[in-house]
Amino acid sequence: MRHTTVSSALGLLTLVADGGVLTGVYFEGHHPAPAPARLGPYVEPDATFVVARAQIDEYLGGRRQVFDIPTQAVGTPFQQSVWTALAQVPYGDRTTYGALAGAVGRPTAARAVGAAVGRNPLSIVVPCHRVVGSAGLTGYAGGLDRKRHLLDLESALDNRVNIR
Repeated sequence: MRHTTVSSALGLLTLVADGGVLTGVYFEGHHPAPAPARLGPYVEPDATFVVARAQIDEYLGGRRQVFDIPTQAVGTPFQQSVWTALAQVPYGDRTTYGALAGAVGRPTAARAVGAAVGRNPLSIVVPCHRVVGSAGLTGYAGGLDRKRHLLDLESALDNRVNIR
C-alpha cells in the first residue's frame, strides 16, 4: 500500500494503490478522512498513479465517461455490493439511496446504503456523486460543491440525466 497526491480540477487528490491496483481516491478535506495507516507511505507518482491521474483529468475535462483502471475497494460484503451497484449507474444518470437499496436486494436499507455510499474509497472513479436523496441533493465526502460540479459536468456533456 502506498499513496501520492496530485492536483486536479477539484483540488488536491490523494491516490492510494496496492501493487498496480487503485484502492483509494480522496479529496482534500474528505469526510470521513481515511485513517493514515490505510494510505501507506507517500511516494512520488509511479505508473499506476500516472494512469489514474490521466483518467481522472480526462473525466474532469469532459473527455472520458468510463474509467478502465484496475481498482479494488476494501470493505464489508454489504459495502462491496453497494459499491458494485454504484459502478453500474451510467454516466449522466442519477439514482437515489432507496433505489440503490432495491438494487442490492435490501429495499428497506436506504440508510445503510447511504452509510456505505459515504464510505466509498474510490471517489469519482466509483460514482457515488450520482446518488441523490429523494428530496434532492445530499451529502458528499468531498463536499456539496464538488458533488454539484461533478453532476453539472455530466449534465452538460450528456443530456440523458435520468433518475433511476
